[in-house]
This record gives sequence, C-alpha cells and structure tokens, in this order.
Amino acid sequence: MYPNDGFHELGRQECLRRLAKVPVGRIVYTRRALPAVLPVNFGVDGDGAVVLRTSAASELVRAIDGAVVAFEADDVDAVRHSGWSVVVTGRATVVTDPAEHERLARTVPVSWVPSPQEVFVRIKPELVTGRELVGGRTLYGVDLTA
Repeated sequence: MYPNDGFHELGRQECLRRLAKVPVGRIVYTRRALPAVLPVNFGVDGDGAVVLRTSAASELVRAIDGAVVAFEADDVDAVRHSGWSVVVTGRATVVTDPAEHERLARTVPVSWVPSPQEVFVRIKPELVTGRELVGGRTLYGVDLTA
C-alpha cells in the first residue's frame, strides 16, 4: 500500500476482531492443481484460528487437510465506496482431539449445509493481513465527494 492510495493497513489484532464480526468468508485452496475458492461460514477461535464446520465426507476436507490455504473475509459498502478485507494464510488441519471437537461444537457456528458426520477444520493464522478502503477516495488521493 502506498501513501495516499486510499487504503489503510490493518494490524493483526484489528484483522482478527473484524473477522469475528462477519458470518461468511472464502477459503482459497488447490483443487486438482488449480486454484479454487469456496464461500463458507466460519468462526474465529480464541487463538485467532479460523475454524470451519463441514461434512467429514466433503471434497473440501480431503483437499485442505494438511495444506497451506488462504482464507478471506470482507465487509463492503458499495454506496460509500468503503470497506475492508482480511486474509489469513496458514496450514489447515482437521481437528481430531475429541475434547477439542466437543468444545468447538459449542462455539463454532453451525454449517449452513449441516451433515450427520461433521468435522472441524482449523486454519492456523501464520500470516494475517488486512486493509481498509477509506470511502470517497481513489488511487492517488482523488476525492470523489467533490
């Protein structure tokens, strides 16, 4: 980001705080050697990890377990030309510990597509970046409200 480009860089804690306020994001992963993006609902755990609840039989689980993935969520106001975007990059792993699974069952939002055999996938936040677009400005600081 450059000075006067209309964007404001968000710190790690601010990124995680904003993530916890939105219900849907996008997981970015590799499927058959090609990039894939899938919208998902999610939760943010106390350590900042992004947690997905999904079907144990899903293609997504097979594709991301043990892989480095990116997760993006945002909030955009098209009328005001403002909003923010946060990206979490890290390794995704299926939660196998029964006690942890039970805890997450109480804290992570229910999947919008529930299944009888659900698993939790935790994305460890190794890199967390975010930016906010200041409304009414464009690249190089041009004021759109004038």
